Amino acid sequence: MPGLRAGRTRRERNKVDKRTDAKNIAVITGASSGLGREFCRQIDALGYDEIWAVARRRDRLEALQQGLKTAVRAVPLDLTDKAAIGSYAALLEAEKPNVALLINAAGFGKIGSYRDITQQDCDNMIELNCRAAVDMTQVSIPYMRAGGHIIEICSTAAFQPFQYLNIYAATKAFLLRYSRALRVELLKEGIIVTAVCPYWVGDTEFIGTAKKTTDSAYIHGYPLAGKMRNVVGLALHDSRMGRAVSTPSAVSSAHRFFSKIFPDNVLMAIWEGIRRL
Repeated sequence: MPGLRAGRTRRERNKVDKRTDAKNIAVITGASSGLGREFCRQIDALGYDEIWAVARRRDRLEALQQGLKTAVRAVPLDLTDKAAIGSYAALLEAEKPNVALLINAAGFGKIGSYRDITQQDCDNMIELNCRAAVDMTQVSIPYMRAGGHIIEICSTAAFQPFQYLNIYAATKAFLLRYSRALRVELLKEGIIVTAVCPYWVGDTEFIGTAKKTTDSAYIHGYPLAGKMRNVVGLALHDSRMGRAVSTPSAVSSAHRFFSKIFPDNVLMAIWEGIRRL
């Protein structure tokens, strides 16, 4: 990072590297709320020239500037629309910045059985949690230098299948595997990729949005839910330390450990009891 601190050929990337006037920027998706907004706040003092805040709601993005010392560029894009990636790519080509930090925090989930979640929500979860995160990463890498960092917000749900949260968990499993493999590919470039796998975060809009289905009563409670301030702080720390996976709470660390010991059918049986609490 200027602290924290692919696509194109090596020769094309070196052309970007030679630009001494290139801005050092942090790009954060999902920046209008929740973890994305908290990342904007916590990296404010890390010395970036500009934060590119990406999300659908322009008014919320513009409000981010209040209270931040770092310049914020609002980039209002709906990443479930494939055309949005083209707009982002065009902005990068025009500005030619050094993307010193990329955080893919955009994402959502829905709680319910296969009967309770609309086809549109199913498709949008896959589009936003998987395709958009990959596209943002692939398009950004050519504008990154050695010392750059990529943070992919996955979930502890990536560690096992979750009935009644099945599509969300599957998308996060995809993103975790993608992040782990990409990390190895980018090590020789000096770019660090960290997959962040939090447990429930109680003070974001995630749970409220996830419950907006025809029946979300399959999950009765959210015990031991974390705070976004702690999740973001630990995620940034783990990225600085160069870790492949960040489990920013005791619960998510325990879940990762036990997912290596027990088979999926045992973990799903345990979840069957937990979700009824």
